[in-house]
Amino acid sequence: MTIHSTTICAVRKGGTVAIAGDGQASAQEAGIVMKGNCRKVRRLYDGTIIVGFAGSTADAITLSELLEGKLKQYNGDITRASVELAKDWRTDKMMKNLNAMMIASDGSKIFTLTGNGDVLEAEYDTAAIGSGGAYALSAARAYLDAGVDWSAEEIARKSVGLAADICIYTNHNIITEVQDARE
Repeated sequence: MTIHSTTICAVRKGGTVAIAGDGQASAQEAGIVMKGNCRKVRRLYDGTIIVGFAGSTADAITLSELLEGKLKQYNGDITRASVELAKDWRTDKMMKNLNAMMIASDGSKIFTLTGNGDVLEAEYDTAAIGSGGAYALSAARAYLDAGVDWSAEEIARKSVGLAADICIYTNHNIITEVQDARE
């Protein structure tokens, strides 16, 4: 599944996860920016889960609401909620058409969820999606490998910022949410 029109990057460092995302909504067919200050990173489940999404806005919001329902059903267990959402997403006739991807974290785990039924746990303490995702992922991994003295939030923001310099579907209006690991 190829998703364009945004960059979302999650970074885990020092017992904290930060998810950063740009604010650009683009009409790809027309090649124009529709809005520059969308909020693609949000909190769910009484503020204990953070998510970032790429793809169709309505579809992404629907997926966020569905994940919130699964989190309530499974008492905040992000692993179980993510797997159950991915199973429904892959098999449900209506959900199969949702054109979005999502990164979700409880502050300890980071998952990338796709409509192919994937629930991918982050490798190397970072994950990224969207048209600038590969750029942000590369930057975040390089920052982490270099051992820079920055927080997870700073690395996530700088990584999305670098993607914005390269990807025409990503801007510098970056929103970040941070979640500490659960005890």
